[in-house]
Amino acid sequence: MVRVVSVFLPTLPTDRIRRADPSIPVETPLVVVARSGSKRWLSAVDANAAELGLHVGMAAAKAQALVQGLHMVDADPVADLAALERLTLWALSQYSPVVAADPPDGIVMDTEGADHLQGGEELMLSGLVNRFRARGLVARAVVADTWGAAFGLARSMTAETRVIPIGKTADAVARLPLSSLRLNAETIVSLRTLGFKTVGDLAVTPRAPLTLRFGPEIGRRLDQMFGRVAEPIDPIRCPEIVEVHRAFAEPIGAAETIAKYIARLVVKLCLELQAKGLGVRRADLIVQRVDNTIQALRAGTAKPVRDVAWLTKLLHDRIERIDPGFGIEKLSLAATLVEPLDDKQIASSLVEDTTVDVGAFVDVLGNRGTYRIYRMAPVASDVPERSIQRVSPVAKEEGQSWPMIWPRPVRLMDRPELIEVMALLPDHPPVWFTWRGKRRRVKRADGPERIFGEWWQRTSEWAAVRDYFTVEDDTGERYWIFRSGDGVDADTGSHRWFIHGVFA
Repeated sequence: MVRVVSVFLPTLPTDRIRRADPSIPVETPLVVVARSGSKRWLSAVDANAAELGLHVGMAAAKAQALVQGLHMVDADPVADLAALERLTLWALSQYSPVVAADPPDGIVMDTEGADHLQGGEELMLSGLVNRFRARGLVARAVVADTWGAAFGLARSMTAETRVIPIGKTADAVARLPLSSLRLNAETIVSLRTLGFKTVGDLAVTPRAPLTLRFGPEIGRRLDQMFGRVAEPIDPIRCPEIVEVHRAFAEPIGAAETIAKYIARLVVKLCLELQAKGLGVRRADLIVQRVDNTIQALRAGTAKPVRDVAWLTKLLHDRIERIDPGFGIEKLSLAATLVEPLDDKQIASSLVEDTTVDVGAFVDVLGNRGTYRIYRMAPVASDVPERSIQRVSPVAKEEGQSWPMIWPRPVRLMDRPELIEVMALLPDHPPVWFTWRGKRRRVKRADGPERIFGEWWQRTSEWAAVRDYFTVEDDTGERYWIFRSGDGVDADTGSHRWFIHGVFA
């Protein structure tokens, strides 16, 4: 079943300007001014300006008179479109093989068979919006069965994300405004004059009178929104992407035939990559059927490779996901993510190679949808929760190691949990503590181990300290607890107690 994600960037022009000019104060209202001859109006407003009553279409002179200190920037549609294309190419490398720009303020993606690589549709959308926010961009994202439904919902809601269940498109779009149908402004005004307010009103109206008066466009948009007519997405490509194609005079459909031509495409792709000294990290197979629909498969690798047999196997393992329908007329294979790869001399059989390459194993798990494959690596930090990081399973060793002066628990909690304690300050361990509703009497204890705050990262940690204790209760269970503060000076911490880890 086709699943389409529509990403709406409501304040892309102002967000782009703020990213390009960080000197603009965050609290300053910002608007973009378009002009035609002597006429000037607001073509985009940020959240600060919208709260003050400014809106798109307002005369620039009126806006300037209403808001003192308004920051006005001339519109630059070319720069906005270039920014949208860069974001679309980034989404192509991260989320789906089929991604296209939806100008002037959107991105559309076909995520069929790709959402499992992100942990499911809900996690995919929330992660997408959060990553846009981290780049200073406001985004809303909707996944639905059709492009038209996802487009309309993304531009009509206030929430950041929404997942429309499979088969529930008609119910979801019934109350959408007419503007969500992507009709021209003149048609929308005429429909409102006739009393139509929502998509549901049009959907239950006989088609013939509408077509006679407005032409076929209304019916086509309704059919696209409800999934009665296919609306293929033409995926974006840039000149740097290495891509090979194979078109067929007669459509193909048998699994064996598809596998044969995939193998040939992999050979051609690897030859082109070898000529450029590159290895593929992500390969996308685009399947174009005779009914003008597109399917896509994505295969990723943990490190750059150019192994024909291995890439062929990764793609062959997913052939069962291809639905040829009435036949496939074109296959395309693109290396959407590449890295430099130098040819290495093959090791001699006379020398025993003790290095175990887990890259192939990681590739198999990753392409099956196993979410977040990683390993833990040390970080140079005395603060326990900052002393570890997630890295790629095949990342190179950095030469760092964890300190072994003091014992550390095998399980470190995501967040230290508050506990109730009876202890003699400033340096004595607890006599007992209560954690998760159960009181535990301390039988043995070791400590304190004092850890100072990292003042060079946060000014709030200038005087902060923690005193850690390893304690054992009367049942033999061992815990890692700490007191926030030195037990004397209130500036060093709250003097509350927390449990941070559990020993084996």
